[in-house]
Amino acid sequence: MTSTGRFTLPSEENFAEKTKELAELWGADAIRNSDGTHLDEAVLALGKKIYNAYFPTRAHNEWITLHMDETPQVYLLTDRILAESDTVDIPLMESFFAEQLKPNRDADPHKYWEVVDRTTGEVVDSANWTLDADEDTVHVSGVAAWHEYTVSFLAYIIWDPVEMYNHLTNDWGDKEHEIPFDIYHPATRKFVFDTFEQWLKDSSQTDVVRFTTFFYQFTLLFDEKRREKVVDWFGCACTVSPRALDDFEAKYGYRLRPEDFVDGGAYNSAWRVPRKAQRDWIDFLSGFVRENVKQLADMSHAAGKEAMMFLGDQWIGTEPYKDGFDELGLDAVVGSIGDGTTTRMIADIPGVKYTEGRFLPYFFPDTFYEGNDPSIEGLDNWRKARRAILRSPISRMGYGGYLSLAAKFPKFVDTVTHIANEFRDIHDRTGGVAAEGELNVAILNSWGKMRSWMAFTVAHALPNKQTYSYYGILESLSGMRVNVRFISFDDVLAHGIDSDIDVIINGGPVDTAFTGGDVWTNPKLVETVRAWVRGGGAFVGVGEPSSAPRFQTGRFFQLADVIGVDEERYQTLSVDKYFPPVVPDHFITADVPVDPAAREAWEQAGYRIPLSGCGGGQSIKPLGGIDFGEPVLNTYPVNENVTLLRADGGQVQLATNDYGKGRGVYISGLPYSAANARLLERVLFYASHNEDKYAAWSSSNPECEVAHFPEQGLYCVINNTDQPQKTTVTLADGTTEDFDLPDSGIAWREA
Repeated sequence: MTSTGRFTLPSEENFAEKTKELAELWGADAIRNSDGTHLDEAVLALGKKIYNAYFPTRAHNEWITLHMDETPQVYLLTDRILAESDTVDIPLMESFFAEQLKPNRDADPHKYWEVVDRTTGEVVDSANWTLDADEDTVHVSGVAAWHEYTVSFLAYIIWDPVEMYNHLTNDWGDKEHEIPFDIYHPATRKFVFDTFEQWLKDSSQTDVVRFTTFFYQFTLLFDEKRREKVVDWFGCACTVSPRALDDFEAKYGYRLRPEDFVDGGAYNSAWRVPRKAQRDWIDFLSGFVRENVKQLADMSHAAGKEAMMFLGDQWIGTEPYKDGFDELGLDAVVGSIGDGTTTRMIADIPGVKYTEGRFLPYFFPDTFYEGNDPSIEGLDNWRKARRAILRSPISRMGYGGYLSLAAKFPKFVDTVTHIANEFRDIHDRTGGVAAEGELNVAILNSWGKMRSWMAFTVAHALPNKQTYSYYGILESLSGMRVNVRFISFDDVLAHGIDSDIDVIINGGPVDTAFTGGDVWTNPKLVETVRAWVRGGGAFVGVGEPSSAPRFQTGRFFQLADVIGVDEERYQTLSVDKYFPPVVPDHFITADVPVDPAAREAWEQAGYRIPLSGCGGGQSIKPLGGIDFGEPVLNTYPVNENVTLLRADGGQVQLATNDYGKGRGVYISGLPYSAANARLLERVLFYASHNEDKYAAWSSSNPECEVAHFPEQGLYCVINNTDQPQKTTVTLADGTTEDFDLPDSGIAWREA
């Protein structure tokens, strides 16, 4: 008999009968309300565990309209304005959404704002500019003609960004805008805790307080056309206030500039190599946020309720992988499941009793409309999450949005029934333990453990042309038979490399937090990694790994000797680079299909690039077979002992290099696909000299994966596609078993 439970159902007013029906169908043991809805008595009477969404810093306009100087604030950067004489006028709000943002004219602009000559980077003396508050324009005098100028100014956030997004997406019309508030101000902080104390008394039927989330929204700014302008899921831009800035100065001994927040227009993207001011602000903010989160959690427990955090919305300042998160007393974390990477981001969080995933699609009209089939997205989302759940299980699942919309789509209802039953079945069979990992893999970047499973991200689980070639690393690893950890350059410099690590991966574009930037000019870092690989370790570089922002020491990739590949930066064009023959048959590429015509052409050419020199002319068809994503141009082997596996177009996409007892591997990019996940898996086993372990618990078809649970004496095979698949699984003893899996299928066997 199929078990029930582990499922949280969204509901709303006047929908009790259908809620009861779907709760039984989907096996729900908990019910939650969604943004803008309440659970009526008939739903509360169903006997389910009740989650109640709680917004600590919104939905009380009766308070904040009397204290509009205590809304959250953000430093905004104006457009760059060209000076054509010795004066220039800079409009503040020309490219911002006036319904969301309002310049702060209450705090002294000359103390808290900044005018910058962007041509020189110099700050303009505050005596040379004035604010026209009526026009929201800054007049600057004594400027240099043909220089560009900006204003970095404080602005109040006067419409809660998440409620605003939901309002615009769902076309809520003249519904009152919810104004957020900032608990950094003592009066508002007292209001928040007094209000929550009363809410707890009035919410006797609530079992779980689902904090959505706490105090500070990730950076979500809209432009004058109501479009997203700045979206950074990790952004701390919307956390500032004059009071906090002054307290920071008193604590840290130096004053932050507006530039420390606007960052030339980058707004401290997680891609930026973090600087001292940015790290210090994160620490300062986290300390304040955590102190108050713990108080909310303690109040919840005193009222007999669980405290659950939603990893999204106002989550800034919590950083669940930052040391000390387990001390907050939170019972659970729930987050949105966008793919395997975001599943692992939630599932791996330490220090809570359980984790919960909110699956997609969200029950919103942008998906649930006549003529669309939401079940397609639902199954796609489940397949991505399932492979990660097998490696690191979340405890519970659920959906969000408006149940009345989803109920109109019978096929989707049936799909969720299937997904929920399969989710519970995985738990029932495995006892909620993770499948066995064969290797220990470490992702090396500036953020390390604090941003586990958060690398290469801009907006939560959304594709991006500049990032997908790297994000595919994480998505591949999220469901792979390896154990994954995240380490920082500071970790390596302070403590070396843990002895149990089999492979280190460093990847991304140059001068980013993920490749490291100037950290690679530190000889100690290079020495440590070289010695470790030389002694038998494995280093995999993707994109522009170990790259220093400026050409120096005759190298661009500072570990070019390890990975066997460097990138021409137009400094050594007069030095010829010769390519060894391409090796089409190798352990790493054993599962890569190659066009027979391409192979024949390469055989006739001796597997060589016809012309020497970086980027030399190639007149034969590429060997191909692998999607490397956005190209990394002008890469070349550092010597002819490097093993080239792909060098299409006269530059290196895939190569291996023996380095003492260890190995280095270079990959130019790795978008996620089943084929690329298989490629990376083979790279990891080869680089770590573990080829002999590869066959056990492997699948002959890259579209299918195997998860082994030795404690339970079980293994399963999953089909990660919407089409039937055949595969052969090799067991630990070398025997094989054939499988015919239906679309999205899973099969269990005794090991």
